[in-house]
Amino acid sequence: MISELVTAIHGTPQLMVMNFAGAGVQALAWLHSVGGSSRTVLEATDRYTAPSLIEATGFEPKRFTSLRVAGALAEHAYARAGMLAEEEKVVFGLGCSATIATDRQKRGEHRCVVAVRDGFGVTGYELIMTKGARDRRGEEELVSLVILKAIADACGVLDDPDLPLLEREELIQTLKPLGIVKRFLDGERPWLLVRPDGQCLNEVVPENVALFSGAFHPLHQGHRRLAEVAATRLGREVFFELPLLNADKTPIGILEARRRAAQFVGVAPLLFTRSPLFIEKARLFPGCVFVVGADTAARVVDPRFYGDSRVEMTRALESLRELGVSFLVAGRQQGGRYVSLDDIGVPEAFKDLFEALSEEDFRLDVSSTEIRRGWV
Repeated sequence: MISELVTAIHGTPQLMVMNFAGAGVQALAWLHSVGGSSRTVLEATDRYTAPSLIEATGFEPKRFTSLRVAGALAEHAYARAGMLAEEEKVVFGLGCSATIATDRQKRGEHRCVVAVRDGFGVTGYELIMTKGARDRRGEEELVSLVILKAIADACGVLDDPDLPLLEREELIQTLKPLGIVKRFLDGERPWLLVRPDGQCLNEVVPENVALFSGAFHPLHQGHRRLAEVAATRLGREVFFELPLLNADKTPIGILEARRRAAQFVGVAPLLFTRSPLFIEKARLFPGCVFVVGADTAARVVDPRFYGDSRVEMTRALESLRELGVSFLVAGRQQGGRYVSLDDIGVPEAFKDLFEALSEEDFRLDVSSTEIRRGWV
């Protein structure tokens, strides 16, 4: 499991610098145990003594194992990564501060705090371990697994490790967002653009783009290939969109959204929105072409998504036409059969809003659900 996870991490474009104190050496050993670690690790420093840790954080903490310390180590690592990597590379910094079992009895908790600094801000992972339940080796391995999870999240590797936590143990995850991310989360901005270099912006999206909306759990070759075909057919740049709210699925929190966004590094721009319906997306991006699968196109013309009202559905489709948007529809394998636009009951008055990609143009039977089943 560790070998497969590390191999997947090394297959991503992100590079990191790692500062760790108190524990975490096993994580570094795991990263180096699989060929290709130079594609992930720029530098790793064991801040084992107080002066070394203080040099990296820039202050002498009252408590050495804390989110403040881990965050400062991550910030230092992020700055180092920016110096060491080639200019076009995408980097993040990781910091870990931990206190684990040793050759003497410790009065305080056994705990670890890991932080990652990237284009979203500082993501924290905090864990208090059950004292006396593991020996030093066991606690070192658990801390290192938390570090691997943090690295996997930052690299967009969604099949991350299951942590062997005991009853009452819980990994607490938090995000201290950068200003631009916070403004989006606070509702001050209608969308957030994540560039292929991992940086988050609120810059203007070009007019008349193609928008490919989905959950991307995970992003797979079918998504990538459809985006390529759509860009060629339409002569437009394709932006992927991850709506944090979805009319038919559970809302996506920012921590999970950050993980999924990391899959797009070096691939394509990604938009975060809070717009579950296409009419809402169309108001944000008038004149766009929505790239969708046949299953999604079926929902666009399903009254169930309009309060079970055909009148409201008709009004929404008329509004879509007024906003100048349309749909490019790819067939999909569903329930053992291939479903295309011809199999969807698009009202006659609105058929001009939908254009089909033929099976010859695009067909790649890849299922996100089947991929996730392989993670178990």
